[in-house]
Amino acid sequence: MMPLNFAAVGEENIIKRVGGSPDVKKHLEDMGFVVGGAVTIVSTIGGNVIVNVKNVRVAISREMAQKIMV
Repeated sequence: MMPLNFAAVGEENIIKRVGGSPDVKKHLEDMGFVVGGAVTIVSTIGGNVIVNVKNVRVAISREMAQKIMV
């Protein structure tokens, strides 16, 4: 298991765990980051990542990406 921001660009990963405070977990799950879901990194910019989750592109900060384990 590794944080999402260490995953390779273009490689599909399965979310294994979503960490953080209850509010952060709820926010990430509302955006589609749920355990068992697929996520693909589209690009990285200065540590921040653009991901494709549930056929939607979402930009998240490096801190948020570190809470998503794949």
